[in-house]
Amino acid sequence: MTTHRVLEQTFYEQPTIELAKSLLGCLMVKETEEGTASGYIVETEAYMGPKDRAAHSYGNRRTKRTEVMFAESGRIYTYVMHTHCLVNVVSGGSGVPEAILIRAVEPVDGLELMASRREGHSMKNWTSGPGKLTKAMGITMEDYGGSFLEPPLTICEGYLPERIAEGKRIGIDNSGEAKDYPWRFWIEGNPYVSKGRGQNSEK
Repeated sequence: MTTHRVLEQTFYEQPTIELAKSLLGCLMVKETEEGTASGYIVETEAYMGPKDRAAHSYGNRRTKRTEVMFAESGRIYTYVMHTHCLVNVVSGGSGVPEAILIRAVEPVDGLELMASRREGHSMKNWTSGPGKLTKAMGITMEDYGGSFLEPPLTICEGYLPERIAEGKRIGIDNSGEAKDYPWRFWIEGNPYVSKGRGQNSEK
């Protein structure tokens, strides 16, 4: 099992756009009773809170679901969309409800465990999307409100990507001008980046 240093609170205190880029190459680790799975983050999307029509907290909307977005940076925001659990990093600082969606990871540890959770799918499709990666890694709604600074779900030091690409976010066509904001970031050339750039779109 690879051992990496868990990132400290100061890492999450960057501005949201910068944090979305800095997360690329970091190692996300999830510990469960079945075992531990990890993967390098290769794709993220930034959501800029009250002024971003694509954000759940647009207009400073505070609900049971979005409550954790108002907490300090580095907290875990999970939610369910189309039966899939998605995982986000809370950013922006206390009272500023911004977040970063983790869209894709590159599998590192716990490959057999991921294979069993994504049975019937090729390795390239285990974690190449926000709903795929949570299933493969065992991330669930039980992780909501936790902190990425302590188990069972942490983000650790990884590597510095050579090239980072950016473009429009995916799946937010009903969000007006916000659908065109270039707030999606990915490691250029990584095979686990989700659909939208000629990547495999298999579920």
